[in-house]
Amino acid sequence: MSEQQTATRDAAGSLYRDLVVERARRPLHGGVPDDVDGIGDGTNPLCGDTVQVGVRLGPDGAAALVRHRTRGCAICAASADLMADAVQGRTSDEAAALLVWFEALLTQGERELTPAARAELGPLLAFAELHEYRSRRKCAMLPWSALLAAYRSSEKA
Repeated sequence: MSEQQTATRDAAGSLYRDLVVERARRPLHGGVPDDVDGIGDGTNPLCGDTVQVGVRLGPDGAAALVRHRTRGCAICAASADLMADAVQGRTSDEAAALLVWFEALLTQGERELTPAARAELGPLLAFAELHEYRSRRKCAMLPWSALLAAYRSSEKA
């Protein structure tokens, strides 16, 4: 890898790390209102992270509002907030498809993704480095399991 490629990759990594820290400190989608259609919870007993995700669905079944309450590490909190951005306007099936790409990102890294997958993930690419840190992947995945539980609970209501 050339020095220029290394510098570009390092700069991009720094921007992504900054995004994770910013969204963990100042979430744009924090708090779960009372009038949601479904609520899902997630807990990681190994590290103590907890997440609650609320979803309000539109008439088309797509998420009109996604909010979260997260107590945990910066990775978990940022993942919850960036996930809320990413699934806004998506049905549960569309969110599940996005989750497949997100899991691939966490386990294989960004280079293994198709250009279409990278485009769909957008800011979620901030978690690309986690493919090197197996123990931290659960932190990033926890909000997604709570989201899927929220979609499921909205279907029962």
